[in-house]
Amino acid sequence: MAEEEGPPVELRQRKKPKSSENKESAKEEKISDIPIPERAPKRVYELTHNNKTVSLKTINAVQQMSLYPELIASILYQATGSNEIIEPVYFYIGIVFGLQGIYVTALFVTSWLMSGTWLAGMLTVAWFVINRVDTTRIEYSIPLRENWALPYFACQIAALTGYLKSNLNTYGERFCYLLMSASTYTFMMMWEYSHYLLFLQAISLFLLDTFSVEQSDKVYEVYKIYIFSLFLGYLLQFENPALLVSPLLSLVAALMLAKCLQMFVPHKENGHMLKFLEVKFGLNMTKNFTMNWLLCQESLQAPSQDFFLRLTQSSLLPFYILVLIICFLSMLQVIFRRINGKSLKETVTLEDGRIGERPEIIYHVIHTILLGSLAMVIEGLKYIWIPYVCMLAAFGVCSPELWMTLFKWLRLRTVHPILLALILSMAVPTIIGLSLWKEFFPRLMTELMELQEFYDPDTVELMTWIKRQAPVAAVFAGSPQLMGAIKLCTGWMVTSLPLYNDDDLLKRNENIYQIYSKRSAEDIYKILTSYKANYLIVEDAICNEVGPMRGCRVKDLLDIANGHMVCEEGDKLTYSKYGRFCHEVKINYSPYVNYFTRVYWNRSYFVYKINTVISFQS
Repeated sequence: MAEEEGPPVELRQRKKPKSSENKESAKEEKISDIPIPERAPKRVYELTHNNKTVSLKTINAVQQMSLYPELIASILYQATGSNEIIEPVYFYIGIVFGLQGIYVTALFVTSWLMSGTWLAGMLTVAWFVINRVDTTRIEYSIPLRENWALPYFACQIAALTGYLKSNLNTYGERFCYLLMSASTYTFMMMWEYSHYLLFLQAISLFLLDTFSVEQSDKVYEVYKIYIFSLFLGYLLQFENPALLVSPLLSLVAALMLAKCLQMFVPHKENGHMLKFLEVKFGLNMTKNFTMNWLLCQESLQAPSQDFFLRLTQSSLLPFYILVLIICFLSMLQVIFRRINGKSLKETVTLEDGRIGERPEIIYHVIHTILLGSLAMVIEGLKYIWIPYVCMLAAFGVCSPELWMTLFKWLRLRTVHPILLALILSMAVPTIIGLSLWKEFFPRLMTELMELQEFYDPDTVELMTWIKRQAPVAAVFAGSPQLMGAIKLCTGWMVTSLPLYNDDDLLKRNENIYQIYSKRSAEDIYKILTSYKANYLIVEDAICNEVGPMRGCRVKDLLDIANGHMVCEEGDKLTYSKYGRFCHEVKINYSPYVNYFTRVYWNRSYFVYKINTVISFQS
């Protein structure tokens, strides 16, 4: 949980008092048993002015770590009285999995709204569950911000789909608008990168408006929701400057206004993002350790062949491509008709076979193409794209309009096209569902019956040692991922965290990672003591890493950044007279033993106490 829980309530069984004296003593005992809770404002203040996490730095943990979900979960935990029934961790897990249920339900509703049949919703859910390796990371990364945020994004898209429908009545339109407003704002509060997704959505709506399918007023109303959510989010996220200079605001609130704001509100997040994209697409080169380390992360690589193979085996990818091609070509027909001055029909019937004239279809086609294009270069974005692939594919095979559009192009005359379209819209999804049931249901049930347990004794031993042996005021240094785990499991202060939206923390991470470079003991000592570190943890997995990608090991990236390795032809190689620190410090010879004393080790971790040294010898 984000907040520390109040003192535990001790339950005692009391006998009925037999005298007035006993009654009085029982009353006093009862009063003394009632815990005096700390004030909520004080707890929130400790989070927003946190100086017990990162050494020499006060951070706003709520803003920098996006702890709004944990704050809400903590409030619900106390308000509902769940603290007397269930442990905090299980309450937290229950909320996250409950949100996943909302996520799938929103996809179900969206597909139903688009196709007009619940069968499409059922097929969407089936594909989502079968392809869960590529649709969600909930199984192995429960606290991820995306697991909290994407369900609200799905609700927002469902509401937007209903809002864009031409035949929606006034009350339905109002409900969709309110739901869209609430889910847009909540989505923005739950995830620091939400405004980038909304930016892609805004581009889709802009193109929808450009194609002029008589939805300009509705698109304008959605723009107003964006602006309201951005400014309200800015105020409630402790005046987060990333929202004021976001591409979403630049697109929606006009370029000149955004330019003025960028002059008055300095923020580098978007600059980092643009630089990352430049290097990712080969438009620029860099030797910067942090940038190259991010580019080497598996989630930021292009999708593997296994990814496409899995989607094909579940039949999702072939049907998605079929549906997308038909909808896209039909949309192009609408655009060319518009360019040629032909007016669009006010009411499109099934017999017309023009699925591309429906505004909600145009929106989803554009949106899925944009998301898919990004997912093709950054695999981590598949968790945003694939759920809507499931929804669009299910909608298409269950939609008589899509089949009718195809038959119009084929000029089918042997069988009545409308009748055949109705038959196929029921028969195809039924056949798909039965085949999925036969092939994947037994496997799914087997996986659900398996009980898996986290087993990493070395890490558990390390955390136990820290809690039992390390002083309470100790500060630990090591890789940011390990430091995050130490802070979470023990509460001890650390020198860095795995956060990539803060310049100072990014620089800290790069400096601490120097323990795996070819630097002297004195250099490493100066770096660590500058952050007031008392203990250093060296990870054997990083020190002896054998990476699958050439040049993507941490030590390789450090050598490139420090000039100890040639990255390209023409680079100058700086010879280092020092061995790799993480190897040399284990040998326990001078000068390393003058600065560092090994106090604990196991198969994976080596812990060194950083000695107090009076002076350095030049």
